[in-house]
Formats: sequence, structure tokens, C-alpha cells
Amino acid sequence: MADLELMRRLALEEETKILLVVLDGLGGLPMEPDGLTELEAARTPNLDALAARSICGLSTAVAPGITPGSGPGHLSLFGYDPIEYMVERGVLAALGIGFDLQPGDVAARGNFCSVDTETGVITDRRAGRIPSDLGARLCSKLAQVQLPEVEEIFVEPVKEYRFTLILRGRGLEDGLTDTDPQETGVPPLPVTATRPRAEATAELLNRWLAEARAVLEEDAEEKGHAANSCNLRGIAKDPGLPKMPEIYKLRCGAIATYPMYRGVAKLAGMVVLPTGETIEDEVDTLKEHWADYDFFFFHVKKTDSRGEDGDFNGKMAVIEHFDQLLPDVLAQEPDVVIITGDHSTPALWKAHSWHELPVLLHSRYVRRDGAVTFGERACMEGGLGHIRHVDLIPLGMAHANRLAKYGA
Repeated sequence: MADLELMRRLALEEETKILLVVLDGLGGLPMEPDGLTELEAARTPNLDALAARSICGLSTAVAPGITPGSGPGHLSLFGYDPIEYMVERGVLAALGIGFDLQPGDVAARGNFCSVDTETGVITDRRAGRIPSDLGARLCSKLAQVQLPEVEEIFVEPVKEYRFTLILRGRGLEDGLTDTDPQETGVPPLPVTATRPRAEATAELLNRWLAEARAVLEEDAEEKGHAANSCNLRGIAKDPGLPKMPEIYKLRCGAIATYPMYRGVAKLAGMVVLPTGETIEDEVDTLKEHWADYDFFFFHVKKTDSRGEDGDFNGKMAVIEHFDQLLPDVLAQEPDVVIITGDHSTPALWKAHSWHELPVLLHSRYVRRDGAVTFGERACMEGGLGHIRHVDLIPLGMAHANRLAKYGA
């Protein structure tokens, strides 16, 4: 279900609250064929108890076999068909740091990386996850790289090895490929145009990259750090989405520690609430603003980070950490709780994957199934069956008594 006009027609204003918890990259795989996934192996008494009072299932972020990026994974959770509404990471990164993105701007998500200066191949796509203060200093240096054909170029730090590049000027176009090949041992890719009108913008970006990489190589050699190059991903313009508060008649608040997820929330029309760096900080923010909003998006990042690092036990520990704090979350007494992920990031795979996501939906109106634990195999047998992420907001709205009857 991704008919936003139907949702707009049926949505009701009620005094009920919906909480969507996204444990980023939640889905996993066993490290051995007969083993358990990260979620199944984690000690989660509170999630298991909630699952026993809920209805569970498995959910697909985009389509069977399609590996989603974080943008499509989250937009589908917010009820947008991710095929119809494609939003690139550059836009999300810029909005996530509060950048005032203009309609003609082209934005890219940047990654500092490490390359072998002799062979030119990438040796570390994240430059050893350099600290944010080094990333900010390097952004200041790169901001000095300008092109005469572009009115303004902004290079803004995001977090750790991430930055945002924004080009502002007339005649800029999107429809451009990434330079990050998503693997090591190969050189960066050039920016290429996917449509003829974007070829001039691709040439501008390749020129900027050549100058930026020369600056970084010189700085890395002088200062002795690993960030001697950079790559660009998700080069695009703001597509202008219909907003969740207008569609669903919800006051929407977002709680996320990473800028990109604040960006996708802002793009959907949510109010991004300032919070700290820990899950405890996020819980405190939820409590502080509980009376102010009808819908909360609560994001936990490091399940995904640990999966990408291949750290099975680390990912398991993040899940256990959230489980310990779940009683404080549930103490706010939300009318509907949905817990899932935006995509799977198995430690075995060390990257996003196409696997379905375990999902839990709790409300006083659910038909409980036989699940007594929250894990992939238990959810496989759950009453929700196999659904799509875009179904979750309509289900949440219905269980919160926020959808009118359709037809006579």
C-alpha cells in the first residue's frame, strides 16, 4: 500500500500516538549455517516479551532481491513507494546537517577515503573512520577548491569520514553516477552522466574531484593521516516530496543521532528534535517531547555500523543495549509501536543486503500470533506474514484509530 492520496482522504486526527523504532540494518544472518542471527543470539528479554504481546512478520524494503540504500529503506518505512520517490544520499546528507538546500543546488554525500598513491586503488573506503575534527579541518581546506563556472561550492562536514558537497549555480543538472565503487582494491570511478543534459555537470564534478584529491594527498603526506582522497555518492537535487503531516494528519517528530537520517526525516516533513549521541540521550529526548507529537521516528544507528564492520558480537551488543532501554520507551505508553529496520546488514555480508526485515507491531487491537521471541525465524512464522515496508504506516494508522472507513 503506497497510495498517498488515499491516505490523505482517509486520515483522521485523533489523540493517539505512534512510535516507529528503526534499528538500522537490523536483519542478519548466522555466521555458521546452523547458527543464529545477531538478533536471535542477542539477549533481548524485553523485545521478546513485547513480541509475545504483538503481531510479527517479515518486511521487504523495496522489492524481493533488491538491496536498498538507507534512503529508500527509510522512505518506504514512512509510506513512500521507494520506486516512485527516489531520493539520493547527497540531498539527505545536506538536509541532515541543516543546510539550506535551494531548488537548483546539486548535492553529494562525500566520503574521505584512503588510496594507494602508487597504484591509485582504494585501500579503505572510510579512511579508518577518521575523527570528526579531522574531517571538519579537511572540509575547510576543500572549501577553497572553486570552479569559475559554478557560483558557489560548499563543503560541509557531516560526521567522521562523511562530508557534503553542494554546487550552486545556473544550469546544474542531476542524473549522475557515484565515484565510490563500493569495494577496495579498485580505483575510484569517474562521475558520468546518465542523461545528455547532465554531461557538463559531470565534467565540473570530475574537475573538482581532481583538485580536491590533490589537496588531500598533500595534506595527508604532510600531517600523516589516512584521508588522502575522497569519493562522492548520491549526487542529486531535492525532489520535493509530499509531506507526512499533510498526508497523515500527524504531528511528526524525529529522533536520530546521524545527520543522514535527520535529513530523510526532514525531507518527509518531520520536525527534527535535537538529541545527544547515545541511545540514552535519544530516550530522554523522546520523554521530553512526548506530549508534543503524534508520531515519533526513533533511529538507532550502530546496529548497521557494526554489521558493516563484520562485527557480529558488536551488532548483538547494540541490540542488547536497546533492549535494556526499551522499558523506558514503553513507559510513555504509545498506542502503537512498530519495531523493525530499514534494511538488513548481516555481519557475515559486511554490507546492506536484500534479506527481509523482522518487524513487530504492538497495539491493544492486534491479533496476537504465536511468536514469543523477536528474531528472524520467529517472525517468519508471524501473523503479519511477508509484507512491504510501505504497508507499515497504514497498519500503524489503522491500529491507532486514525484511518476512516473506505467506501459506504
